[in-house]
Amino acid sequence: MPQFRMVDAGEVRIRAALKGEGPLVVLVHGFPESWFSWRHQIDPIADAGFTACAIDVRGYGGSDKPHPVEAYAMERLTADVAGVVRALQPGAPAILIGHDWGAPIVWNTALARPESVRAVGGLSVPYLGIPSRPFTEVFDALFTQKGRFFYQAWFQKEGPPEAEAEADVRGFLRKFYYAISGDAPPGAWPQKPAGATLLEGLIDPDPFPAWLTENELDYYEAEFRESGFRGPINRYRNHERDFAWLQGFQGRTIEQPALFIGGTKDPASTAFGGLSDPIAAMRPHVPNLVSAHMLEGCGHWTQQERPEEVTRLILEWLKGL
Repeated sequence: MPQFRMVDAGEVRIRAALKGEGPLVVLVHGFPESWFSWRHQIDPIADAGFTACAIDVRGYGGSDKPHPVEAYAMERLTADVAGVVRALQPGAPAILIGHDWGAPIVWNTALARPESVRAVGGLSVPYLGIPSRPFTEVFDALFTQKGRFFYQAWFQKEGPPEAEAEADVRGFLRKFYYAISGDAPPGAWPQKPAGATLLEGLIDPDPFPAWLTENELDYYEAEFRESGFRGPINRYRNHERDFAWLQGFQGRTIEQPALFIGGTKDPASTAFGGLSDPIAAMRPHVPNLVSAHMLEGCGHWTQQERPEEVTRLILEWLKGL
């Protein structure tokens, strides 16, 4: 097991799982996960001569959990990551790698706080530049106005999404993880009307795919029973706030050496079907994209579904920096 440390990131305290000595590599998870989603990568990164640091994003696990929605704005989360870098490696930038929401967090940390970031990698979610409109407007036009359900629209309502997830934490995690994994059959993420809830129509597989064991699910379940889901879901309630903040970076690109790993069965990697070639779409915005891969048949949980392949690609990139 790694060593746990509470890190003063400035505004909040962040729990970090640490292992190894050498240049700092900060690993940032997504929804609904924790530092534990990097369990397969921590030892190999440490063994390769780096300090592996997998954090709990604010609102999760052992990190602080402020209540207000605005406490989960992208500006605040990038400040957390920069604060962790400042605390653990003073005076020197770190390497950042993020998955799911962790990918936009590290992409935008590299964009907005370049002095903190030596190199940056994103799993699952490509970087597509400064947005031209808030994402709420995008999914409202594509889904809600057409009477179709979209999970991020469901997450805008304070209270009901948390209650649904917390009523059966293990069941929620099993269904949500499975629905967008590479193992799920077509239709596992169902088409449903805009008034539906997230869990309606989702499958609880028996057995669960081998990439997540019952003991590993035990850990996730215990973390979310303790932390709840308000902080994690609040991230989705900041699209307008994030849009306004990011407008200040118009014309700027991510210049650091970059890595991207997506999955051909991951809806996030293709922007929910809107991108035929995510890697090509990234290049104008990430000109130093030195390592980019789409894993055939891989779903959303990139580093957990394909741990050996993802770890190998990360290590090759790290050693080439």
